[in-house]
Amino acid sequence: MKKYIIDTNALISFVTDRNPTQQKKIAKVFEGTANLKGLVFCPQNVLTEFVFVMDKVYHIPKMDIKTMIGDFIVTPGVEVVHEINLDTLLNLWPKKIPDYGDAIVASLSQNIKGSIVATFDRTFRAALRKLGVPVLSL
Repeated sequence: MKKYIIDTNALISFVTDRNPTQQKKIAKVFEGTANLKGLVFCPQNVLTEFVFVMDKVYHIPKMDIKTMIGDFIVTPGVEVVHEINLDTLLNLWPKKIPDYGDAIVASLSQNIKGSIVATFDRTFRAALRKLGVPVLSL
C-alpha cells in the first residue's frame, strides 16, 4: 500500500481550481486513498497553513473551511499526524530544508518508512531529492 505525505500546496490544489493539472494529479492520490489503495498522512501544520491560505488568500468563509477540513479528516485512508520527531526536524531545518513547514513534512517522511511526499513546490521537491526522499511526480 502506498503511503503519501501531503503538503499544503497539494491540499489547496485539490480543493481549488487554481491549477487544473495539479488538481487532477492530486485527485488521483486521494481517489486511491478513498478506495483503500493508499494512505495519506497530513501533518497538523498543513491544516493550519491550509486554513490561513483559504481564509486570507481565497477569502473562503470560515464555516466552509471548517466543512472542508471535516470532510477531509473523515476520508478513508487519511490520517492527520500531530506528533513530530523534533530531533529529525531540527536536523533538517534550516540548513537542509529552509522552510519550517516544509521541514515538518520532510521530517515526517523520515519517520514513515516507504512514504512519498506529494508537493507541487519545485524548491521543496529539489531539497527532498537531495535528501533521497521519494517525491510524487506532480
